[in-house]
Amino acid sequence: MKRSILLWIIAIVLTVLTAAYQRMTGPTYPLSGETTLNGKSLKYSLDRSHGGEDDHQIKIKTDDENISGLLEWKRYKTNDDWHPVKMKFENGFLTGLLPHQPPAGKLMYRVTLEKNSEKIFLNNNHPVVIRFKGDVPIFIIIPHVILIFMAMLFSTRTGLEFFNRESNYKKLAYWTFGLLILGGMIFGPIMQKYAFDAFWTGVPFGIDLTDNKTLIAVIGWIIALIAIKKSTNPKRWVIFASVLMFIVYLVPHSVLGSELDYNEMDKQKNKIEQSAE
Repeated sequence: MKRSILLWIIAIVLTVLTAAYQRMTGPTYPLSGETTLNGKSLKYSLDRSHGGEDDHQIKIKTDDENISGLLEWKRYKTNDDWHPVKMKFENGFLTGLLPHQPPAGKLMYRVTLEKNSEKIFLNNNHPVVIRFKGDVPIFIIIPHVILIFMAMLFSTRTGLEFFNRESNYKKLAYWTFGLLILGGMIFGPIMQKYAFDAFWTGVPFGIDLTDNKTLIAVIGWIIALIAIKKSTNPKRWVIFASVLMFIVYLVPHSVLGSELDYNEMDKQKNKIEQSAE
């Protein structure tokens, strides 16, 4: 019993660390930094994801109303010109708006601050990319997150079960697979539909790594469950599935995610306008 509890504790710690690493290294996690303007330190956080139907507000905290800010943006992977937006000082923040985009649309933006003729460029003047998505209901987000977390936890715990004197990996394997199907293959596509108007953007329809890594994990556990039924020595296949899922879920969240092709969208728009003339 003590060994089993210890293995659960290890599994929980590994799962929490993995989930935190996956989230914080993903392309939608805010970019934070610190710079100096007129000898005063200034911290900032630049968003890289926006959900909902409204414009996205960029906020830079500063108690100095003499600092001016310029927000510039353009559509991602286009030859558009940069659109300048003069930022306003409100309640200790410099604020500027990025216009709302269709689901999976991305904007590049950069922020310049100035005071007493001294000018600084946030994020070393490297443009930040922000992706827009539809509003996902909380009653979809919560079960999806919980089920995926539990699937990761049970997968890790199943792999650790072989350090237990009285191994009972079969029950844990079935729990892992059930949670993975519910969280990744049922609530996952529902999340995608709300956010990006598509149930599935992985193979064979796209290269979304979030969908593809879920598919890889599911295949791994299908192989393990078949081995439990058919193989005389399924242990190595169960360990394989557990390790495989651990590795694929180390891939940062939202890498190669859904992305709107503005150039193709413009072509279609031009065709419609030309046919209407």
